[in-house]
Amino acid sequence: MANKVYTIGREYGSNGRLVGEALAARLGIKCYDKELLKNAAKESGLCEEIFENHDEKPTKSFLYSLVMDSYSTGSYSSTFLDMPLNNKIFLAQFDAIKQIAENESCVIVGRCADYALSKHPDVINVFVHANIEDRIRNVAKRKDLSEHKARDLVNKTDKQRSSYYNYYTSKKWGEAKSYDLCLNTSKLTVDQCVDVILAYRNAMDNK
Repeated sequence: MANKVYTIGREYGSNGRLVGEALAARLGIKCYDKELLKNAAKESGLCEEIFENHDEKPTKSFLYSLVMDSYSTGSYSSTFLDMPLNNKIFLAQFDAIKQIAENESCVIVGRCADYALSKHPDVINVFVHANIEDRIRNVAKRKDLSEHKARDLVNKTDKQRSSYYNYYTSKKWGEAKSYDLCLNTSKLTVDQCVDVILAYRNAMDNK
Protein backbone atom coordinates (compact mmCIF):
# COMPACT_ATOMS: atom_id res chain seq x y z
CA MET A 1 0.00 0.00 0.00
CA ALA A 2 1.35 3.43 -0.98
CA ASN A 3 2.20 6.03 1.61
CA LYS A 4 -0.45 8.69 2.16
CA VAL A 5 0.92 12.08 1.14
CA TYR A 6 -0.56 15.57 1.41
CA THR A 7 0.79 18.54 -0.55
CA ILE A 8 0.05 22.11 0.50
CA GLY A 9 0.26 24.99 -1.97
CA ARG A 10 -0.37 28.38 -0.41
CA GLU A 11 -0.67 32.10 -0.89
CA TYR A 12 1.84 34.03 1.18
CA GLY A 13 0.39 34.98 4.54
CA SER A 14 -2.54 32.56 4.28
CA ASN A 15 -1.16 30.34 7.06
CA GLY A 16 -0.79 27.43 4.64
CA ARG A 17 2.37 26.28 6.36
CA LEU A 18 0.51 26.25 9.69
CA VAL A 19 -2.22 24.13 8.11
CA GLY A 20 0.43 21.69 6.90
CA GLU A 21 2.09 21.53 10.30
CA ALA A 22 -1.24 21.07 12.11
CA LEU A 23 -2.27 18.32 9.68
CA ALA A 24 1.02 16.51 10.18
CA ALA A 25 0.72 16.81 13.97
CA ARG A 26 -2.83 15.46 13.89
CA LEU A 27 -1.71 12.46 11.83
CA GLY A 28 1.57 11.88 13.62
CA ILE A 29 3.65 12.26 10.44
CA LYS A 30 6.37 14.69 9.33
CA CYS A 31 5.77 18.03 7.63
CA TYR A 32 8.48 18.95 5.13
CA ASP A 33 9.09 22.62 4.34
CA LYS A 34 12.58 24.06 4.86
CA GLU A 35 13.62 20.57 5.90
CA LEU A 36 13.06 19.49 2.32
CA LEU A 37 15.75 21.94 1.23
CA LYS A 38 18.23 20.24 3.55
CA ASN A 39 17.40 16.84 2.08
CA ALA A 40 17.77 18.08 -1.48
CA ALA A 41 21.04 19.83 -0.67
CA LYS A 42 22.46 16.74 1.00
CA GLU A 43 21.53 14.41 -1.85
CA SER A 44 22.66 16.72 -4.67
CA GLY A 45 25.92 17.86 -3.12
CA LEU A 46 24.97 21.50 -3.68
CA CYS A 47 25.37 23.96 -0.80
CA GLU A 48 22.26 24.31 1.37
CA GLU A 49 22.65 28.09 1.29
CA ILE A 50 22.26 27.99 -2.50
CA PHE A 51 18.92 26.20 -2.10
CA GLU A 52 17.67 28.79 0.38
CA ASN A 53 18.64 31.67 -1.90
CA HIS A 54 16.86 30.12 -4.88
CA ASP A 55 13.91 28.54 -3.07
CA GLU A 56 10.68 28.73 -5.10
CA LYS A 57 12.11 31.33 -7.47
CA PRO A 58 11.53 30.92 -11.21
CA THR A 59 14.24 30.46 -13.79
CA LYS A 60 14.32 32.30 -17.10
CA SER A 61 16.34 29.60 -18.84
CA PHE A 62 15.36 28.69 -22.38
CA LEU A 63 17.09 25.34 -21.86
CA TYR A 64 14.43 24.21 -19.41
CA SER A 65 12.18 22.36 -21.88
CA LEU A 66 15.14 20.50 -23.33
CA VAL A 67 16.38 19.64 -19.86
CA MET A 68 13.00 18.35 -18.71
CA ASP A 69 12.58 16.27 -21.88
CA SER A 70 15.89 14.61 -21.10
CA TYR A 71 14.95 14.21 -17.44
CA SER A 72 11.64 12.56 -18.23
CA THR A 73 13.41 9.89 -20.31
CA GLY A 74 16.05 9.27 -17.65
CA SER A 75 18.91 10.63 -19.73
CA TYR A 76 19.49 13.91 -17.95
CA SER A 77 22.71 12.96 -16.15
CA SER A 78 24.89 13.95 -19.10
CA THR A 79 23.35 17.42 -19.26
CA PHE A 80 23.08 18.07 -15.51
CA LEU A 81 26.44 19.80 -15.29
CA ASP A 82 25.42 22.20 -18.06
CA MET A 83 22.09 23.16 -16.48
CA PRO A 84 21.45 26.62 -15.02
CA LEU A 85 21.62 26.56 -11.23
CA ASN A 86 17.86 27.07 -10.79
CA ASN A 87 17.16 23.96 -12.85
CA LYS A 88 19.64 21.89 -10.85
CA ILE A 89 17.91 23.00 -7.66
CA PHE A 90 14.45 22.23 -9.01
CA LEU A 91 15.44 18.74 -10.14
CA ALA A 92 17.20 18.01 -6.84
CA GLN A 93 14.06 19.02 -4.92
CA PHE A 94 11.91 17.06 -7.40
CA ASP A 95 13.94 13.91 -6.64
CA ALA A 96 13.88 14.58 -2.89
CA ILE A 97 10.09 14.96 -2.89
CA LYS A 98 9.58 11.68 -4.74
CA GLN A 99 12.02 9.87 -2.46
CA ILE A 100 10.35 11.15 0.69
CA ALA A 101 6.91 10.08 -0.58
CA GLU A 102 8.24 6.61 -1.37
CA ASN A 103 9.68 6.27 2.12
CA GLU A 104 6.92 7.62 4.37
CA SER A 105 3.50 9.19 4.71
CA CYS A 106 4.01 12.94 5.06
CA VAL A 107 2.91 16.51 4.40
CA ILE A 108 4.95 18.56 1.91
CA VAL A 109 4.51 22.33 1.76
CA GLY A 110 5.10 24.18 -1.53
CA ARG A 111 7.87 23.48 -4.07
CA CYS A 112 5.53 22.08 -6.77
CA ALA A 113 5.08 18.90 -4.73
CA ASP A 114 1.72 18.21 -6.35
CA TYR A 115 3.44 18.16 -9.75
CA ALA A 116 6.38 16.05 -8.54
CA LEU A 117 3.93 13.51 -7.12
CA SER A 118 1.42 13.55 -9.98
CA LYS A 119 1.93 9.79 -10.44
CA HIS A 120 1.95 8.93 -6.74
CA PRO A 121 -1.01 6.61 -6.10
CA ASP A 122 -2.21 8.18 -2.84
CA VAL A 123 -1.78 11.95 -2.66
CA ILE A 124 -4.19 14.76 -1.74
CA ASN A 125 -3.29 18.19 -3.13
CA VAL A 126 -4.49 21.24 -1.18
CA PHE A 127 -4.25 24.95 -1.93
CA VAL A 128 -4.63 27.41 0.98
CA HIS A 129 -5.64 31.01 0.28
CA ALA A 130 -7.12 33.97 2.12
CA ASN A 131 -8.35 37.51 1.59
CA ILE A 132 -5.52 39.89 0.76
CA GLU A 133 -6.12 42.15 3.76
CA ASP A 134 -6.00 39.19 6.15
CA ARG A 135 -2.76 38.01 4.59
CA ILE A 136 -1.21 41.46 4.87
CA ARG A 137 -2.13 41.61 8.57
CA ASN A 138 -0.67 38.15 9.16
CA VAL A 139 2.61 39.04 7.47
CA ALA A 140 2.85 42.45 9.18
CA LYS A 141 2.43 40.80 12.58
CA ARG A 142 4.75 37.87 11.85
CA LYS A 143 7.53 39.98 10.33
CA ASP A 144 6.95 43.13 12.42
CA LEU A 145 6.41 45.23 9.29
CA SER A 146 4.29 48.24 8.41
CA GLU A 147 1.15 47.53 6.41
CA HIS A 148 2.74 49.08 3.32
CA LYS A 149 5.86 46.90 3.53
CA ALA A 150 3.80 43.81 4.31
CA ARG A 151 1.61 44.43 1.25
CA ASP A 152 4.69 44.73 -0.96
CA LEU A 153 6.14 41.52 0.47
CA VAL A 154 2.87 39.61 -0.02
CA ASN A 155 2.58 40.74 -3.64
CA LYS A 156 6.24 40.01 -4.39
CA THR A 157 6.19 36.55 -2.80
CA ASP A 158 2.93 35.57 -4.49
CA LYS A 159 4.36 36.64 -7.84
CA GLN A 160 7.50 34.55 -7.27
CA ARG A 161 5.53 31.49 -6.22
CA SER A 162 3.13 31.85 -9.12
CA SER A 163 5.90 32.26 -11.69
CA TYR A 164 7.81 29.31 -10.24
CA TYR A 165 4.79 27.00 -10.22
CA ASN A 166 3.45 28.05 -13.62
CA TYR A 167 6.87 27.70 -15.23
CA TYR A 168 7.79 24.30 -13.89
CA THR A 169 4.38 22.61 -13.96
CA SER A 170 2.68 24.12 -17.04
CA LYS A 171 -0.35 24.59 -14.78
CA LYS A 172 -1.76 27.72 -13.16
CA TRP A 173 -0.86 28.40 -9.53
CA GLY A 174 -3.97 28.68 -7.35
CA GLU A 175 -6.38 27.50 -10.04
CA ALA A 176 -8.94 25.17 -8.47
CA LYS A 177 -8.65 22.40 -11.04
CA SER A 178 -4.97 21.94 -10.17
CA TYR A 179 -5.88 20.75 -6.64
CA ASP A 180 -8.23 18.42 -4.80
CA LEU A 181 -9.18 21.04 -2.19
CA CYS A 182 -8.97 24.84 -2.01
CA LEU A 183 -9.35 26.21 1.52
CA ASN A 184 -9.94 29.84 2.53
CA THR A 185 -8.38 30.65 5.91
CA SER A 186 -10.33 33.90 6.03
CA LYS A 187 -13.36 31.65 6.48
CA LEU A 188 -11.85 28.63 8.23
CA THR A 189 -9.46 28.30 11.15
CA VAL A 190 -6.32 26.21 10.79
CA ASP A 191 -7.94 23.36 12.75
CA GLN A 192 -11.08 23.55 10.61
CA CYS A 193 -8.93 23.28 7.49
CA VAL A 194 -7.38 20.14 8.92
CA ASP A 195 -10.86 18.78 9.65
CA VAL A 196 -11.88 19.33 6.02
CA ILE A 197 -8.75 17.62 4.68
CA LEU A 198 -9.24 14.61 6.94
CA ALA A 199 -12.93 14.39 6.02
CA TYR A 200 -11.91 14.37 2.36
CA ARG A 201 -9.33 11.66 3.10
CA ASN A 202 -11.98 9.57 4.84
CA ALA A 203 -14.37 9.99 1.92
CA MET A 204 -11.68 8.93 -0.56
CA ASP A 205 -10.69 5.91 1.53
CA ASN A 206 -14.32 4.77 1.73
CA LYS A 207 -15.16 5.46 -1.89
